[in-house]
Amino acid sequence: MSPPLVGISLGDVSGIGPEVTAAALALPTLRKALVPVVFGDGPTLERFPVFRRYARVAPEALGRVDGPTLVEVTRLAEKDRVPGKPSRAGGRAQYAYVTAAIEAMRAGHVDALCTAPVSKEQISRAGIPFMGHTEVLAEAFGVDVLMMMDGPRVRVALATNHVSISELPTLLTVEGLVAQLKLLSRSLEPVVGRRPRIAVLGLNPHAGEGGLLGREEVEVIGPAIRRARAAKVDASGPIPADGLFARPDGIAERYDVVLAMYHDQGLIPAKALDFERTVNVTLGLPVPRTSPDHGTAYAIAGKGEASCVPMVEALLKAAQLARAGARGARPGPRRPSRGR
Repeated sequence: MSPPLVGISLGDVSGIGPEVTAAALALPTLRKALVPVVFGDGPTLERFPVFRRYARVAPEALGRVDGPTLVEVTRLAEKDRVPGKPSRAGGRAQYAYVTAAIEAMRAGHVDALCTAPVSKEQISRAGIPFMGHTEVLAEAFGVDVLMMMDGPRVRVALATNHVSISELPTLLTVEGLVAQLKLLSRSLEPVVGRRPRIAVLGLNPHAGEGGLLGREEVEVIGPAIRRARAAKVDASGPIPADGLFARPDGIAERYDVVLAMYHDQGLIPAKALDFERTVNVTLGLPVPRTSPDHGTAYAIAGKGEASCVPMVEALLKAAQLARAGARGARPGPRRPSRGR
């Protein structure tokens, strides 16, 4: 079986994206696991020997490739690609790399996508409304998606992403949670080889204490779990978050994935357990998407201090998901927004 073609958007050229991508792709393990198709800035990547052997094409000339390829989306001026000093032009460029990669996904030119870190602030300063890769990808393909942090000790998916805590009671619905549990189940089944066991967390302390500390578990989360189980989804809960994560080594023995109700409830334990090797995965797209679980790290960009381990893990996960055929749900009618 041929290695999968993995598209890689370079992220902010003033951050650590270029250097960790170059370091990762120089490793023999990566060269055997996948064929990289890098969407980025020509002059930035010319600094790294690994990219000098890549075929070069313009975005509009990209077809199905048969070897490592650099898709030269931009040629930024030197002042706009200084490590540690983000620029407005760099903000526009990092968004352009993502959109070029999305077009390649649409055309079937790549089997998976791995996104290097971008700066939401710098993209927004360039005049482009941007809440994150997950939201852009969901909008581009017209599907509902799930963000999942896939680590060596625990997988955690999020029922809601970048939203205010005050909005949670209105964003969590029975129908929405049932759909997410079904998506989670069918997306992970090719990976684990059976129906995945899903732990569903409560929203309130102690999962609401039977309604004493909040009604969401009684009126929304519990009914959603029962409906999902009737549809042959192996879901359990609502489970108090503090109790589940108090014994992290035992989670994988009982469950294949945890569905958290909000951002910090899921990401804090996932990152605390293994920050470097935890990978951000977007489920529900026609092509798998992954990302390292860190930001642009301007303070250390260009200094040779950034670890490439998170990027290595994200690239290997993209290749694994592509090989497993874990492509999530087919694009279909979009439900009302749930605050991604």
